[in-house]
Amino acid sequence: MIYFRGCLSREKLKEIPQATEKLLEIANINYKILENEGCCGSVLLRTGFVEDALEVMQETYQDVKGEKVLVSCAGCYMTFKEDYPELLGKKVDVIHTSHLFWELLKKGKIEASQITEPVTYHDPCHLGRHMGEYETPRQVISSYAKILEMDSNRENSRCCGAGGGVRSAFPDLSCEIARLRLDDAVNTGAKRLVTCCPFCIHNLKTAQNSFRIREDFQDDDMDILDLSQFLLLGLNKEVEP
Repeated sequence: MIYFRGCLSREKLKEIPQATEKLLEIANINYKILENEGCCGSVLLRTGFVEDALEVMQETYQDVKGEKVLVSCAGCYMTFKEDYPELLGKKVDVIHTSHLFWELLKKGKIEASQITEPVTYHDPCHLGRHMGEYETPRQVISSYAKILEMDSNRENSRCCGAGGGVRSAFPDLSCEIARLRLDDAVNTGAKRLVTCCPFCIHNLKTAQNSFRIREDFQDDDMDILDLSQFLLLGLNKEVEP
């Protein structure tokens, strides 16, 4: 199995692949990473650079064909699962980390202890509305922690503001959208927000840092985590620095 880390996790949010690889090791799963890992093509596709995206996708397909591909990123998952067959005519045997973690928990290959503090869960657009996957991440979390749902969740979830090139083209708007989502999370009473998309994590954290100076901003202490990082907490494990 190839663990395809994804551009953002690989370059900026390295704690996500570090946590994921730690979980794979705990579960004794053999995997490999691509030292010269390319891009899945998602961002190019979503921002209209289709020809460039197809070129990148063709190159990446050569690296992953015939392999099971594990991804942390909701965008990578959607691209490999839907866009490669539709645009390239090539199928990729792809699995999102939330699916793998749930299988490992069900089979007893990893056993998480109960975390007493409740959390809230943010549905990434690519994993939720686009792929219809709402329950698996919640099943993973609910196996060892209580979820306090935001008022807007599942198909009605508010976007984090990062997708479709909005983060790059309209950073202020993107940040404001993320602030609204953080407000949703704070209103649940939870102190931790868990999600399954590095783009969501990056944008929510960016907004959190940007609005810390505002007196009406109440989510300074909201801990924003990937599902892999949260699962490690349940295993009482930490990633070595």
